[in-house]
Amino acid sequence: MASDALRVAAIDLGTNSFHMVIVEESLQKGIVEIDRVKDMICIGKGSISSKLLGEEAMQAGVAALKNFLVLARQHGVASENIIAFATSAIREARNQNEFIRRVREETGLRIRVISGREEAEFIYYGVRNAVRLGTVPDLIFDIGGGSVEFVIADRFGVKLLESRKIGVARMFERFVMSDPVSDHEISLLRQFFAAEMVSAADKASELGVKRGIASSGTAENIARMIRSMNGDEAESPLNNLSLSRRDFNRLYRSVLPLRSAERRKLTGLDEKRVDLIVPGLILFDAIFRIFDLGEIIISGSALREGMVLHYLQQMNEGAGQTELDIRRESVYELGFRCNWNRAHSEQVAMLCLQLFDQLCALHGLDGRYRELLEYSALLHNVGTFISISSHHKHSQYIIMNADLRGFTPAETLIIGNVARYHRKSPPSEKHSLYAQLRPAASKAVDVLSGILRVANGLERGHRQNILSLQASAGAGKIVIALQGRHEPDIEIWAAELMKSWLEEVLQCSIVFEFSAYD
Repeated sequence: MASDALRVAAIDLGTNSFHMVIVEESLQKGIVEIDRVKDMICIGKGSISSKLLGEEAMQAGVAALKNFLVLARQHGVASENIIAFATSAIREARNQNEFIRRVREETGLRIRVISGREEAEFIYYGVRNAVRLGTVPDLIFDIGGGSVEFVIADRFGVKLLESRKIGVARMFERFVMSDPVSDHEISLLRQFFAAEMVSAADKASELGVKRGIASSGTAENIARMIRSMNGDEAESPLNNLSLSRRDFNRLYRSVLPLRSAERRKLTGLDEKRVDLIVPGLILFDAIFRIFDLGEIIISGSALREGMVLHYLQQMNEGAGQTELDIRRESVYELGFRCNWNRAHSEQVAMLCLQLFDQLCALHGLDGRYRELLEYSALLHNVGTFISISSHHKHSQYIIMNADLRGFTPAETLIIGNVARYHRKSPPSEKHSLYAQLRPAASKAVDVLSGILRVANGLERGHRQNILSLQASAGAGKIVIALQGRHEPDIEIWAAELMKSWLEEVLQCSIVFEFSAYD
């Protein structure tokens, strides 16, 4: 572990499951996940109505925490940097102090019981670091076993924080008596959800909310089931995955009539959520309808990650409270993790953006693609971390599997493809990841990869020789005038070798000229 790095473990003691995430923070690499573990001990089972934690559940909880602490210490986390927050089930239990005392005596761990509003706030910290918030407020919701937290927020801050006692374990225990769930029980759940969401729905309507962001195991299970329903068995990260209302409705209609034994066979459904998925689906449906959402985005970060971020911000005396640019941060963090050549990558990105701007009349792409080109250029060489040989393919693999924060899967696919084609063969339908692109995206990848190939050639010597360039087009020809410190012999030689794909895409020949820097 680097001397400037700090490792922190955050434990979330939820109604259905205990989770722990271990992260390492360093100046350049940012926050890197080291390990995570989950134990679905269902400490809230039976306690929602009785308000008492059962003896068996408490014993299972203590045993799970002992294992968590061993794992944290094996990963080099100091005891003072292990934080633990308890939520709905423990928060409401009349014998919570007994459980907290037992944990303290048997493990040394101090548990902090947080309020529903605090829980919502920590969820917001986690989600905003994983999904890019815009100027229009979004509805953030986290489906727990005992409670559901609602947050309305945009990039400028929070507009609403609420916690409602409508978690899936609570709702299953209270309303679901039939297998499969009856129409009457569905109607009761819908009415109850609608009544509990009135204030959040009114605020969302007032603020013009159109998009939802969901975190939690229930949301991730629904996302996996939709993937499976659509024939996509990929194991790629779920973060920023968009669920359409249409796809959700198909899943809803197909799963609700099933018995428990039939649901158990469904791909993507956690075995211990076979029953809890029923109120989870009904709640998801209610949120889609009541808030009139067009889509729901999955956030891979929530309470645990928010706990870590808040803890680190406190240690850094409030650092990180400024407006977040999670996309750029995520790209740079990945570069540092892969021991990139930062100066070379930033030089290539600078040349790419100049070419993009000066050739916009020819390629017609908008600013969204300009941003993706920059990130592709910054990451085009991260594959050398694995091997120089075929590093363009390794770069694509790393980008596709790095769980970049703030990017949709479609955007990540574009970045990965552009990086893939910065050298060697140009884009081809024979390559599976390129073939997955929609027509507009594949056209963009053709243009962006052509620009990246030329820019990479102009930085062939890794010496940041080209200070600026000026591209002008006319009569089927593009003249790229280069200004540099020294004679760019190797740069022009390499760019000449790499220009043919951009020439083909833009239907123009390319010539290079040079003027020395005064």
